[in-house]
Amino acid sequence: MPESLTPRAQLRVTLRELAWTIHRRAPARAGVGPLPTSEIALLKQVLDGPGATIGELAAALGLQQPNVSTAVRLLQQRGFVLKEPDPSDGRIVRIFATERGASEHRAITDAWTEGLAAAFDRLTPEHQAMLDNALDALQALNRILRAES
Repeated sequence: MPESLTPRAQLRVTLRELAWTIHRRAPARAGVGPLPTSEIALLKQVLDGPGATIGELAAALGLQQPNVSTAVRLLQQRGFVLKEPDPSDGRIVRIFATERGASEHRAITDAWTEGLAAAFDRLTPEHQAMLDNALDALQALNRILRAES
């Protein structure tokens, strides 16, 4: 990293690189094959907001509706989500996670967090404490970035 960067700029670059490293390590689940990070994010969004429409999912993730439609179709083919007509308006389709989808997401989350936990454990106690103390700020930054998407 260029030394000419300010500490704040170095932090931004490091956070970007860390996010990319974490995304690249998305675990491939046995029997399912690797899920693209966009599909993992979509599955999480469906789990967080069951019954959302394609448009609502697209807006929440900052993606184009056709891309979300394609990803939903792929998740449906894997048995991770299902589409149901809205009870009050059959023209509206709502997306729900299946138990298989919820189970797969838990397994992926566990694999990601286990990898992060192992790396965290290799840090010095001082670095661990620094990250612990940064939790509130990182959560606030995440909320701001999610609200902007």
